[in-house]
Amino acid sequence: MGYRARVITIAKAFGLTGSVQNLDDGRVGIIAEGDEDMLNTFIDAIWIKDGLIDVDDIEMEYADVTGDFNDFYKLAKDGDIDDPLDKCIIYPRELLDVMKTGFAGMSEAMRGEYPETKEELQIGFGNLDSKMDMLIEKQDLMIGKQDETATETRGLREYMKTYTDRKFG
Repeated sequence: MGYRARVITIAKAFGLTGSVQNLDDGRVGIIAEGDEDMLNTFIDAIWIKDGLIDVDDIEMEYADVTGDFNDFYKLAKDGDIDDPLDKCIIYPRELLDVMKTGFAGMSEAMRGEYPETKEELQIGFGNLDSKMDMLIEKQDLMIGKQDETATETRGLREYMKTYTDRKFG
């Protein structure tokens, strides 16, 4: 799931035109037109293996350019699970990317590739300042407790040393 949406994003990034669709036999059919070097790079880019997509094989047929396409789009048949699932797949994919690379990869989303993600992140992190203040206060309390424990342990050690020296000395 989400492969067709990913193919469209990649194709548009390479300036290709064409279409992508689910075939009746479970495969995905892609027609892509554009610069030959970009098409070769596109083929490498759509060979995706990650936590959500696992492309097993890519079969290619070459034909003359028709010029019938002015954009790259998805063809959907009745019964196709369409846009909602393709859009929903963006979020788990972003989470997987974050898990693999850390938050550095989220800078793409924050720059506006996924405007809805930027808005959700801003809303979600809106209360972070007050939570961070609470976290710092609790951390300070923990450090204070650690200092008390260390002092008490030192005192207990001194007491035990003195007691042992008197008892066996």
